[in-house]
Amino acid sequence: MITDAQIERWLREDVGHHDVTNQVPGETTGELVAKEAGTVAGLEAAAAVFEFIGVTVTDRLETGTRVDAGDELLAVEGEARDVLRGERVAVNLAGHASGIATRTRRAVEEARTESDDVRIAATRKTTPGLRGLEKRAVVAGGGDTHRLDLSHMVMVKDNHIAEMGLEGAVEHFRERASFATKLDVEVETAGDAPRAAEAGADIVLLDNMSPAETREAVSLLDDKSVLAEASGGITLETVADYAATGVDVISMGSLTNSAPSLDLSFQTASD
Repeated sequence: MITDAQIERWLREDVGHHDVTNQVPGETTGELVAKEAGTVAGLEAAAAVFEFIGVTVTDRLETGTRVDAGDELLAVEGEARDVLRGERVAVNLAGHASGIATRTRRAVEEARTESDDVRIAATRKTTPGLRGLEKRAVVAGGGDTHRLDLSHMVMVKDNHIAEMGLEGAVEHFRERASFATKLDVEVETAGDAPRAAEAGADIVLLDNMSPAETREAVSLLDDKSVLAEASGGITLETVADYAATGVDVISMGSLTNSAPSLDLSFQTASD
C-alpha cells in the first residue's frame, strides 16, 4: 500500500521549496514509455504520485505485463506544472521496480529450464523505505516475497548457532515464537542439514553451498515436511544449476540489490 506520507516525502525530496524549473502554464498530456523490453512493475506507485498532485491517470498497464521498446505504460493529463513535477519521481519508481521485475522474471525462466516447482524468492536486501515497492516488483516478475520483515519468520543464522549451538538455537527460538511462525535454519555443510531438520526446523537454508553440495544436502533431507532453501551468491548464470538440485526455494538478494532500472522515458505532448 502506497501511503500519502510516502508520496509527500518523495515529492518534497525532488521538488524542494522553490521549483522554478516546472513553472509551465497550461495543461498537457504525458505518457510513460519503455525504451527497452522488460516486465513492468511500480506503475501503481507512479500513478499514485500523479494522483496525489491532482494529475489524472487516463491509462496504465497491469503490473507484470511484458513490454517491448516503444510500448506505452501509463498516460496522464493535467496542469503542465503538476505533470512535470510528478514525472521524475514516477519514472524513477517505475523504472526501479520494473528492473527488479525484469530480473526476477529472467531468474524464474532460467530456473524453469530445470524445475517447474522451485520458487525464486527475494531477501531482506532491499532499499530502506522502498521494501514494499521492491517486494511487489518481485511478485510481478513471478517470484516469491520471502519474509517481509523480521516478524514474518525466524531465521536462525550462523551467528545464533555460534553462540548457542545448532540445536540450542533452534530450541531457544522455538520457545519464543508463535506456533504460527516458521523457523528457517541456516546450515553451511550438507551434514548439518538433517541435524537442523531433526532439531525442529521448518525450512533448512543451505547457505553458500555449491550445486553439488546442495544436491547432497537435499538427498539427506528425507523428511518431506521440511523445505530446502538454497541461498548465497546465486546468480542468473547459476540459478538453473541450483534448480536442478531438488531444492524447494532459491533465494537471491541480487533480485533487489543488483537489478538495473528498466530504461523508461516520460514524454509530454510538446515533446
